[in-house]
Amino acid sequence: MEKKIAVITGSSGGLGQGLCSVFSKAGYYVVGIDRHELHDNCDSFINLDIRKIYREQEVRDSLLEQLETIAAGSGIKALINNAAVQILNKTEDITEADWDETIETNLLAPFKLIQILLPYLEKAKGNIVNICSIHAIATKPKFVCYATSKAALSGLTRVLAVDLGPRVRINAINLAACATPMLLEGFKDHPEKLLELEQMHPLERIGT
Repeated sequence: MEKKIAVITGSSGGLGQGLCSVFSKAGYYVVGIDRHELHDNCDSFINLDIRKIYREQEVRDSLLEQLETIAAGSGIKALINNAAVQILNKTEDITEADWDETIETNLLAPFKLIQILLPYLEKAKGNIVNICSIHAIATKPKFVCYATSKAALSGLTRVLAVDLGPRVRINAINLAACATPMLLEGFKDHPEKLLELEQMHPLERIGT
């Protein structure tokens, strides 16, 4: 029987671990991709900074070779573009390096991954989910790079939904705040600010 494969980027982070766990429980063979080597919830793990997928043909070739070995003739049923960076800076302090890391990680690498995996996704009549952010439509100070990248990813999702038509289904999820280790670490010295953030949400709590 063919494997039902899900490829999940950013698999070692808070959201990534949750995604891997849910897909695994749903019967998927989970392939995690992350630059950090934490992969307890994956069936296979590829240690990779996804920016290199955009930059380097050699890395793309190596990734495809590994995925072909894992798939063993199966297609890819789900691609979850979850990996992201969030660099916060005032407008006057933003550097070219800030833009490069943000756009390459949050926008260009996801596109290149969709492009190179398209034959595998088509074979399995697969689905793409781009993990976007509420910052694509409603943001706050210092989020210039991050919010711009997520707005672009949201736009890319809409365009690809039209361009790919019935071949592969693609959607984006605009997440609001979620209780990931990264988010909670940012509020550890200011618990009152976390309470304020919770009250901004209709359910008066952040996501889990």
